[in-house]
Amino acid sequence: MRLVIFDVDGTLVDSQGHILASMEGAFRAHGLPVPPREAILSIVGLSLPEAFVRLVPDHAHLRDDLTAAYKDTFASLRMSGAAQSPLYPGAAEVLAELAAQPDTLLGVATGKSRRGLDHLIELHGWERTFQSVQVSDHHPSKPHPSMVLSCLSETGVEAGDAVMVGDTSFDMEMARAACVRGIGVGWGYHPAAELRDAGAVAVLSDFAELPAATREGWACA
Repeated sequence: MRLVIFDVDGTLVDSQGHILASMEGAFRAHGLPVPPREAILSIVGLSLPEAFVRLVPDHAHLRDDLTAAYKDTFASLRMSGAAQSPLYPGAAEVLAELAAQPDTLLGVATGKSRRGLDHLIELHGWERTFQSVQVSDHHPSKPHPSMVLSCLSETGVEAGDAVMVGDTSFDMEMARAACVRGIGVGWGYHPAAELRDAGAVAVLSDFAELPAATREGWACA
């Protein structure tokens, strides 16, 4: 069996509008200036507490309060329909293609909360798509390998038969730490050069390239 593990934000869904608006709400709720767009997108993929420590190290003591404000704003925007996180072109089709392969299992390793991911799973009908789902509530922040290692443990797949698909250097570093191949996607939030520097064995420009890329074999570096 093979295992393909997906990041979510910036890989499967284009959530930058939702993330940026939620960050703005969190910072404004505490009277802090909102960091530049580029700075916010650079930390997508980290767990929220770690993200806030990196964004505003001088206010690291507020990380839990900022995290709570972010989650409240995110949920409010989602319920009101004011912010959307659409799938990237080709994502639904490729997930369906991979899920239909008898020798392929699918997993998720995301910095999203369980509540946020459950909403996406319900929205897109993914209840039976993923055999292992790992979220920030239960693991250290990326690039710690805990989420990938849990996916391997739950599915019984060896590291050499697994691949991590993501859009950030944190995803590639996490994959490398777990000794699985990392495939970067060029439509997300970190540039291709950063993905390669972090260990990506390939950086894709179109979702349609993914099924073939997951069939390639690379040993862990």
